[in-house]
Amino acid sequence: MSFVFFDTETTGLRRGFDQIIHFAAILTDANLNEVARFETRSRLQPHVLPHPLAMHVNGLPIERLIDTNLPSHYSMVGDIRRTLMSWSPAIFVGFNSIRFDEEMLRHALFQSLYPAYLTSNHRNCRADALSLVMAVNAVSPERLVVPIGEEGQRTFRLHHLASANGVAHNHAHDAMSDVLATVELCRLVYQRSPELWQRFVRFSNKAAVADFVESEDGFVLTEFFGGRAYHAPVVCVGVDPDQANGRICLRLNQDVDQLATMSDTELQAYLSQKPSPIRRFRVNASPTLTAFFDAPEDMLDGGLIDHIENQARRVKADAHLCARILAAYVASREPYPLSPHLEERIYNGFPGPDDERRMRDFHQASWPDRLAIVQGLEDERLRWFGLRLMYSEARGVLPPVLKVEIEHRLAEQLLGDGSGCLTYDLALAETEKLTTGGTDHDDRLFRYSAYLRDRSARAATLREQKNLRGAV
Repeated sequence: MSFVFFDTETTGLRRGFDQIIHFAAILTDANLNEVARFETRSRLQPHVLPHPLAMHVNGLPIERLIDTNLPSHYSMVGDIRRTLMSWSPAIFVGFNSIRFDEEMLRHALFQSLYPAYLTSNHRNCRADALSLVMAVNAVSPERLVVPIGEEGQRTFRLHHLASANGVAHNHAHDAMSDVLATVELCRLVYQRSPELWQRFVRFSNKAAVADFVESEDGFVLTEFFGGRAYHAPVVCVGVDPDQANGRICLRLNQDVDQLATMSDTELQAYLSQKPSPIRRFRVNASPTLTAFFDAPEDMLDGGLIDHIENQARRVKADAHLCARILAAYVASREPYPLSPHLEERIYNGFPGPDDERRMRDFHQASWPDRLAIVQGLEDERLRWFGLRLMYSEARGVLPPVLKVEIEHRLAEQLLGDGSGCLTYDLALAETEKLTTGGTDHDDRLFRYSAYLRDRSARAATLREQKNLRGAV
C-alpha cells in the first residue's frame, strides 16, 4: 500500500476556528520511494484572525496572508481534496497528525461542505509518525537518537529529532520541509527497525487493530504524555457505546476477584478514582499495542507475565463481569455538553442523506444556484458554513439583507468573549505581549496590530449600526 505524508501550517491551534494556510503532501510507494508531491497555500478567510505567535513562528506577515493573488480557502480545500482522493487508497501519515493536522483537515473539509473523513474512508488508513518515534524510543532506543532538550528532558520536536539523526530540515514550520523530514525519519525506522515499522503499518488499519484486540486475551497499551511513554498491560472489556471506534480496557494491575464481588455502585466509584483503572483508545487512531509475548519485562508495569496473562484470561472469559465494568465506567463519565459554537460540533452527528446530496450538488452548481442549495440544508452547521462560504467567495450574489446579517454575525464573533474564535481584543493583547518581549524585529507584529485595530473599529461600527436600527 502507498503512503501519503502530509503537514499543515495554520493560523493557530484552535480546531474549528483557525484555518490551514499552507498544505503539503508527498506520495510514496510501499518502500517509501517518492512518487509525487503536492503543495498549496491559501489566503485568510474574512472570519479568521491569525494568532500572532503563529505568524511569528511561520514568518508570515499579514500582508502575505491577505494577498488576493493567493487561492481562496475554498479553492485550496478543493485542490487538496482532489489530490488526496486521486492518491487514495493509502496510509496517511503526519507528525502529530492524528491530534492536530487530521483535525484541521477534517474541519477544513466539513466547513467547505465536503465530507470530513477523507483519510478514514475510501479504504484509507492513518498513522502518526510521532507515535512511531516514541514507540521506537520506548522499545528500541538504540535505533533512533532522541535528543535532550533545554529542560533536561527528551524532546520529540520534529526539528530536534531531524537534527539529531542527520535529517535535513532547513525550514522548520514550512509544510513541505516538515513533510520531507517526516519521510526521512520514517525511512530510518523502516531500515533500522523493520519489526516496529511493520507493526506501525499493521495498526494503521482499524480493522487490524479491532481484530488484534478481539483475538488477544490481553496486550500492552502504550500511551504518550509529556514526551514519555507509559505502558499498561490491559484487557479489552468492550466497545465504547458512545463511539463505535472506541475500546474500553481494564488495567491488569487490579484485583479481578475483588472487582467481581463489588456492587454496581461500588464498582462505579472504584472506576472513577484517579489514576483510573480504565484505559480507552480508538481503533482508528493508530494505537501503540504490543502482544504479551513481544513485550519486554519493563513494559509489564512491574507484574509477572504468568499472573498478567491469567488475569487477562479471567476477565475475558467472564462476559458478565466485562459488561458490568463497561456499564459502570460509562455511567461514571461526565457527559460532554453541547458546544454553543457550531464550529466545535463536527462530531455531533453526520449529515443526513438529503444534506449529503445537497453538499455534492453545491460544488457542481453556479454561485447563484448555490445560495438556494445552502438555504435548503437541514443541518444548521452546514447551513451556517455554507452562508459564510458564500460571503467569503461570492458575496455579490447574496441579497443585501442576508449579506448584512452575515456581516453582523461574523462581527459579533470577532468581538466576542474569546470562548470560540480568537477575538480582536485577545489578538491585540497577544500581539502586544510578543512585541513587548522583543520578538518584533521587522515590525511584522506592529503592522498586524494596525490591521487588527482597523478591523476591530469597523466591526464595532457594524455593531453600533445594528443597535441603532434595533432602537428605532
